Amino acid sequence: MAQRLKSLLSDNQELRPLLTKAQALSALQRHFVGVAPPHLAQSVQVLSLQLGTLCIAATNATIAAKLRQLAPELVILLQNKGCEVNGIRIKVQVFVSSVQAKPVTRKLSKTAQNALSDFSHELGESPLKLALKKMIEAKS
Repeated sequence: MAQRLKSLLSDNQELRPLLTKAQALSALQRHFVGVAPPHLAQSVQVLSLQLGTLCIAATNATIAAKLRQLAPELVILLQNKGCEVNGIRIKVQVFVSSVQAKPVTRKLSKTAQNALSDFSHELGESPLKLALKKMIEAKS
């Protein structure tokens, strides 16, 4: 899929600059990850490079503050890798994670099971009574 997209972009005269820009940003991201401390690099996304200023997004203000302290050192390290960077601008931008949290299965205590069972016996036939019975059976 990625190869087909790359082929499509490189074959189209109007879209070729987009491919070039994406490849340059991807290379900058790899270089940045290579020079930044690992615990910070995983929370940073390269956004752009304009007039020598590398713009990056950090996931929170704490990481952004630490990166601002390290920025002069990171610029030198990036320059040593051949990047045309003479400054770093840091933005705070929350990333949406594509990883979904696993639902936690919870068990009812015996007291809770007994209380729900007693309550369901007091109810007349209803969707609530049926739902309570299913919940008690599932949590047993």
